[in-house]
Amino acid sequence: MPLDLDWVAGVQANTSAIERRAATIGGRRTVKKEWQAAWLCKAVSLIDLTTLSGDDTAGRAKRLCAKARQPVAPWMLERLGLPGLRVGAVCVYHDMVATAVAALAGSGIPVAAVSTGFPAGLSPLHLRIAEIRESVAAGAAEIDIVISRRHVLTQNWQALYDEMAAMRAACGAAHVKAILATGELGTLRNVARASLVCMMAGADFIKTSTGKEAVNATLPVTLTMIRAIRDYQDRTGIKVGYKPAGGISKAKDALLYMAMMKDELGDAWLQPDLFRFGASSLLGDIERQLEHHLTGHYSAANRHAMG
Repeated sequence: MPLDLDWVAGVQANTSAIERRAATIGGRRTVKKEWQAAWLCKAVSLIDLTTLSGDDTAGRAKRLCAKARQPVAPWMLERLGLPGLRVGAVCVYHDMVATAVAALAGSGIPVAAVSTGFPAGLSPLHLRIAEIRESVAAGAAEIDIVISRRHVLTQNWQALYDEMAAMRAACGAAHVKAILATGELGTLRNVARASLVCMMAGADFIKTSTGKEAVNATLPVTLTMIRAIRDYQDRTGIKVGYKPAGGISKAKDALLYMAMMKDELGDAWLQPDLFRFGASSLLGDIERQLEHHLTGHYSAANRHAMG
């Protein structure tokens, strides 16, 4: 849709109220026993299993893809009645896209590529656009782009909109997730306004972080972003997805985020087409919790390696 600067300027964020609301989630929304196991299995299906390290190799990418195909031990899935459980996607750098696409062939698991000068997003725009096109050509079905934080910090909403729209166009049929790097945006009001502008410019998802910032996903930031999603859906009828990333490594944290999504947006946003976790170590902790549910014992973390 066209950029509506009046709508953007009218967006506010009551930080103290947002923080109070976020703090209540843990006490008000808990699940135990078989219900917890069911929620954790749902969480597995929402994970973008990720490796974004400077020392990534083709072998590591293949092992991650094998884990994506079989995220939980077969005996556990059999006892849980979920033998076909898979993760939501595999997320890699551009150089690993072709390897991941080949490793996941026939699985139905999409490959997501981080593009546009990830994580800083400071390369020239034409190079960022070219990187998107290269990743799509290599087989990436989803593109995680990073916005220019300076546009938010200087309140240059037109520049942010134009940049996001150009990236959306370059993605073609691929879904685009706009990474806001919320830990570098200064205020929750900036987070809310940047979320809205990216949605206006065509983002299929809005995402908290690259995972490389000092502060990544938090519950107050999540509440701010999903309230923006709710407002956008109320006004336009368009559903936009949400992806918290960075720092979500424990099963109990995943449950908090899922509870907030259910409270604020409903069950529709607890599906992979509208909600993802950007994580890797989270899966290992979920496996440990599921094993405890089935056996009554906690296993060592090294029994649930990523590959």
